[in-house]
Amino acid sequence: MSDRPNTPLLDLVNRPADLKRFSDTQLTQLASELRSETISAVSVTGGHLGAGLGVVELTVALHAVFDTPRDKIVWDVGHQCYPHKILTERRDRIRTLRMKDGLSGFTKRKESPYDPFGAAHSSTSISAALGFAVARDLGGVTPEGLGDAIAVIGDGSMSAGMAFEAMNNAGHLKKRLIVILNDNEMSIAPPTGALSSYLSRLYTEEPFQDLKAAAKGAVSLLPEPFREGAKRAKDMLKGMAMGGTMFEELGFSYLGPIDGHDMDQLLPVLRMVKARATGPILIHALTKKGKGYAPAEAARDKGHATAKFDVITGEQKKAPSNAPSYTSVFGKTLVEEAGRDDKIVAVTAAMPDGTGLNLFAERFPSRCFDVGIAEQHGVTFSAALAAGGMKPFCAMYSTFLQRGYDQVVHDVAIQRLPVRFAIDRAGLVGADGATHAGSFDIAYMGNLPGMVVMAAADEAELMHMVATAAAHDDGPIAFRYPRGEGVGVDLPERGKVLEIGKGRMIQTGSRVALLSFGTRLSEVQKSAEALEARGIRPTIADARFAKPLDRDLILDLAAGHEALITIEEGAIGGFGSHVAQLLAEERVFDSGLKYRSMVLPDIFVDQASPADMYGTAAMNAEQIEAKVLDVLGVATIGEQRA
Repeated sequence: MSDRPNTPLLDLVNRPADLKRFSDTQLTQLASELRSETISAVSVTGGHLGAGLGVVELTVALHAVFDTPRDKIVWDVGHQCYPHKILTERRDRIRTLRMKDGLSGFTKRKESPYDPFGAAHSSTSISAALGFAVARDLGGVTPEGLGDAIAVIGDGSMSAGMAFEAMNNAGHLKKRLIVILNDNEMSIAPPTGALSSYLSRLYTEEPFQDLKAAAKGAVSLLPEPFREGAKRAKDMLKGMAMGGTMFEELGFSYLGPIDGHDMDQLLPVLRMVKARATGPILIHALTKKGKGYAPAEAARDKGHATAKFDVITGEQKKAPSNAPSYTSVFGKTLVEEAGRDDKIVAVTAAMPDGTGLNLFAERFPSRCFDVGIAEQHGVTFSAALAAGGMKPFCAMYSTFLQRGYDQVVHDVAIQRLPVRFAIDRAGLVGADGATHAGSFDIAYMGNLPGMVVMAAADEAELMHMVATAAAHDDGPIAFRYPRGEGVGVDLPERGKVLEIGKGRMIQTGSRVALLSFGTRLSEVQKSAEALEARGIRPTIADARFAKPLDRDLILDLAAGHEALITIEEGAIGGFGSHVAQLLAEERVFDSGLKYRSMVLPDIFVDQASPADMYGTAAMNAEQIEAKVLDVLGVATIGEQRA
């Protein structure tokens, strides 16, 4: 295609082994072509651009020096793996990234032997690489063999305790293990915390600035051919001068910092490490997120996640929104509540923009805390804020809150502390796939004594639930809402405080009651319209609460209908299971109620559009309609009126 970049060297690469025949100069050119191809591909698919552009040279150098897939490269999170996928026999499919039946936006074991370990959450890579190293030394067997284990981890991911747990263990075991710290001073949001400050000081402290100035002056006196070599020697001296004390204390040999975009530094360092390393070694590479693409470099998030875009201008092609996003409604509502109550504080884990708390941070900077990629700490920190008399809103994606579950149980629920959990990205999320789906929070929060669990059916309901959480001081409370835009309902001036454990009736009917929990309510209503055309008018109720259940509402629905169907955007063991437990205890099933529970299937649903994913999960309007007809004994749609 004419709009694709000219990539003569990249066109010769089918697999990483092909890089072995290129000279270092050619590898530098190949990196340039790989960057262009990555930009071109993501402009078509959308996705995580900035992280991949920051590791293009590193990706080429790693595959040129090491022998993948025998040597295992473990990319932390996987945001940065698109260039890796292009080099590893997947270039022909790279324009299917994040699409149904296409390539995953992250590393994925079942996709390729070059992805030895799947990832999409941060800070797992060192643990995984250490596991490969120990398996290798114990005689483990894989189809591709077991060679070196290399973890590539960003400075943002290094803020999570798991990375240090792994390094501490690796230093103790003294196995040959290579960790590359990809230091771009930028996780999804600008990294926060003492570690980032430490890394920054490594190359901005006064003594080094003096050394740099002196070296620059000396280099200028050299003849042109010697200047480049002197510059690199100076850059290596920088690493020796500043040292890697923290990493060395953990048992790692430390190399760096080196320029992660200079192939003339990367290749010799990697070759030397491959030839000589005996125990764990950390290579500190300085990179620039979004490197080589001006619109990404200029963006606040360095092009972290983009929609499809125009390559020339960088302008993103986002569909116009018909309604505000749930995330923005949460953010604005919380700002309004905090304006009325100075005890409200907000906590997030490296996702201020993703959770809508950027609005809160702008208005109340002293009351907003981004704890870095550290969900465990964030939850316990919130617990103590609550114990100290504040009203913390702990805003985390459902899939990330899983990482802090022990703290939710031990530090919040057992102590009945009023932490307000704002659970974003509930349900199936689309292109990020199974790793980011909020499938389990109804079940894992709902089984905790004293936990209140709500789900918003629409954006107005979300406003009410923020207000309800702000007013709730008797133990922990959680409310969940999905990614994307709302359904377009009119928004109230301000949220109202809901009565805990009370649902609402949407419409009355007969024979079958549909009890919805969360945003499937709009699909339930669509199914009801189709059913009414067939002479069936279902009763519809919005549960609002999975815990405590609205016992009166549920028992009335059961008593007044021959069938009751619950619908929720969560896995088995959630709202429907609680309803079934109530009905069983109240002996409702003894009198013949037909009960069905529509939940996410017991599989991990691969990426597609949310509508397609819910189709796979059999939870769209037509499937709800079919469930009603089935439970009422109407055999085939179109054949028989009820």
